[in-house]
Amino acid sequence: MRILLIGDIVGKPGYRIVVDTIDSLRDQQHLDLIVANAENAADGSGITPAIYQELIKAGVDCITLGDHVYRRKEIASILSTETNILKPANFPDTAPGCCWTVVSSRHGIPVGVFCLLGRVYMRPVDCPFVAADRVLEEMPAEVRVRLLDFHAEATSDKQLMGRYLDGRVSAVLGTHTHVATADEQIFPGGTAFQCDVGMTGPHESIIGRRIDRVLTTTLTFCPTDFHVAKADVRLCGTIVEVDPETGRAIAIQRLRLQYGDKGEVQVSLS
Repeated sequence: MRILLIGDIVGKPGYRIVVDTIDSLRDQQHLDLIVANAENAADGSGITPAIYQELIKAGVDCITLGDHVYRRKEIASILSTETNILKPANFPDTAPGCCWTVVSSRHGIPVGVFCLLGRVYMRPVDCPFVAADRVLEEMPAEVRVRLLDFHAEATSDKQLMGRYLDGRVSAVLGTHTHVATADEQIFPGGTAFQCDVGMTGPHESIIGRRIDRVLTTTLTFCPTDFHVAKADVRLCGTIVEVDPETGRAIAIQRLRLQYGDKGEVQVSLS
């Protein structure tokens, strides 16, 4: 089976390219399940109920979040009632939202999904390694295909998690830094790994924000609003092929979707 994790969706440009292309992308790439990190979908920070509904209606099977999970307070009601949108599993139990979920693939195969927040250069949270153990203990044993979105800053943090979970999950894929890394690989135990799957949004930017605004603040220390940029919109993510019988990864590929000069959709894999 083939699973796509779409990297950090940033602002309206990001979620629009997902909504507009997800059907054709699913068919073209023979995708069985689509997971998307959408913690920056609402004007670059957080997610709203309306955006959640739009992404799910378009065909996203599960939404993962990160350090901006509660930036829009109105999302709390969705997090408290829906099981296809996840908070980081190393947040406190009292924080609204599911720590993990099992979603059904296109062909009815159950897939366990969870997300975690790293601790290096990030907000204080519980130990992600302990949380990962807890989630895997709670997840039904018959769910062999398991995907972790590790939302973390440091590549070392992500590599350690990948090695820690090697053989226990199908894939450990990183998000948060918004820049795709070229280190996709399959570890000896059968776990696919990549430090960061990249950003879905405007790439003529500073990780999704207007270049002029970020540059002005950097040079002058004068605060400005870091508005979401608009140009060179791309969908970035990673496809992992998994043996559903064993849960072991067979292949991993980086994916990039963008529009050509005439508005045509161009998809590349590497």
